[in-house]
Amino acid sequence: MKQTLPMVLVRLIIGAVFVTEGLLKLLWPELGGARFELLGIPMATQVANFVGIIEVGAGASIALNFFAGDAAILLLCVIIPAIFMTKIPILLGSRFLWWNPPVLAHYGFLSFMHESRTDLLALFGLVAILLDSGVKWRSRRWNE
Repeated sequence: MKQTLPMVLVRLIIGAVFVTEGLLKLLWPELGGARFELLGIPMATQVANFVGIIEVGAGASIALNFFAGDAAILLLCVIIPAIFMTKIPILLGSRFLWWNPPVLAHYGFLSFMHESRTDLLALFGLVAILLDSGVKWRSRRWNE
């Protein structure tokens, strides 16, 4: 499959963001386990380390275009829950399921867009990588 410059650039920045975030979770406990603990995640340090390893490995895989579609699926499994846990409460301005919004000057759509800009760029970048990767979604017919 021919690689276009725009998708190479998207893969490089998405990969770099996830590798960096994964390393930060692994190296700085206040950005890993401590943050996960504040969110009420059980076994916060272990989960943060697991997520950090996924982010480093899958981010590097995307940057190198090595099983990029599969790596995008893994990272979508990381970024979607992160958005629900940390950004949806900002959009609502109140508790969402188990998660409280952080203390901010403003809540609602504009604040959500501001606070979630990196998450949303990562989300849409991962979807673009997945679609560009050639991963085929197969539907099975019961009568075949």
